[in-house]
Amino acid sequence: MRRYGKHTDEDDIRIRPDRRGSRPRTHLRPKHEDASEGLVLTVDRGRLTCLVDDRTLTAMKARELGRKGVVVGDRVAVVGDLSGAKDTLARIVRVEKRASVLRRTADDDDPYERVIVANADQLAIVTALADPEPRPRLIDRCLVAAFDAGLDPLLVLTKSDLEPAGPLLETYAPLGVRYVVCNRDELTGHDAAERVRDLLYGRSTVFVGHSGVGKTTLVNALVPDRRRATGHVNAVTGRGRHTTTSALALPLPGGRGWVIDTPGVRSFGLHHVDAGRVMQAFPDLEPGTEGCPRACSHDEPECALDAWVADGRAEPARLYSLRRLLATRELREGD
Repeated sequence: MRRYGKHTDEDDIRIRPDRRGSRPRTHLRPKHEDASEGLVLTVDRGRLTCLVDDRTLTAMKARELGRKGVVVGDRVAVVGDLSGAKDTLARIVRVEKRASVLRRTADDDDPYERVIVANADQLAIVTALADPEPRPRLIDRCLVAAFDAGLDPLLVLTKSDLEPAGPLLETYAPLGVRYVVCNRDELTGHDAAERVRDLLYGRSTVFVGHSGVGKTTLVNALVPDRRRATGHVNAVTGRGRHTTTSALALPLPGGRGWVIDTPGVRSFGLHHVDAGRVMQAFPDLEPGTEGCPRACSHDEPECALDAWVADGRAEPARLYSLRRLLATRELREGD
C-alpha cells in the first residue's frame, strides 16, 4: 500500500515524463532569427497567403502572437515549410512594425476598429457618376480615413458617359485631391487602365468603393493576369452583389507597385478618428488653430480659423472642406 504524508519518500511519487504539467516552463520566446521575410497577400478563415521571395505559400499565425492580428499588407517573419507545395503550412511568428494602418469601424458608435490593410500609402476611392448614384458622404468618410491614416487619396470616377464629372469634382477641388475619370467602355479597356496605372507606380494602393461602381472591373484591367469575379448590377436600383469577399494584394505588371482590392463597403465608421490627425492634412490651416480654445471643434464661434481665413492666410473653400470632413465624423453615412 502506497504511503503518503509524513513518511513519504521519492519512491512513493511517480511522475509521468510525458505529462505536460511535469515539463519545466519558461517565459523565453524563440527569436526566430532565421525567419524569412514575407508579405501577406490575403487572409481567409485563419489561413494567410504570403509572398516569400518569389514563392506564394499558405501560413497560419503562430500561437506566440496571441491575439495580435495579421492583415493584408503586413510584413511578417515566416518559418517552417516555405516550399509553397500543396498541403504545406508555414507559420507567421512575427509582425513587423507597420508604416500605416487603414482602419474603419462598423458604425460611428462601434468602438471596435477593423484594420483593412497595413503599409499602404495611397487610397483610391472609386465611385460611379451614375448607376449607382454617387454617395458624397461615403466619399467624405473615405477621405477622412485616408487623412487619418496618412494615405494620399485618389478619386477614380467611373461611368462618365452617363453623367459629367464636373459637378462632383468641383466639390473636392479645394482639397487638391488627384483624380482620374473614365467611361464604361474605357473601364474594361487599355486606356483607362493606363491612366490609372500611371498614378499607382511605385506605390501600394488600396481600392475602396461600394458595389457596382466598377472597382473590381478596373482592378482586373490593371492586373490582367489575376482576374476577380465581377457581378451584375440591377439597372433600376443600382445595387450589385458583392463580388470581392476579402482584401487581396496584387502586384502591378513589372513589379512596379501593389494594388489591394477590398470588399465593397456599405458604410465607413469613423469612431476611431481623431480630429487632430485630420487637421494634419490641411497644412495651410493648421497654424491657425494655435489661437483656438481647448478642444475646439473648429466649427464654433470661438474658432480662430475664421480670423485666419479672413486675414487671407488660407482660402475660405479650404476651411469649408475641413469643416465638412470633420462633421462627417459625427454624421452617419445615410444622414
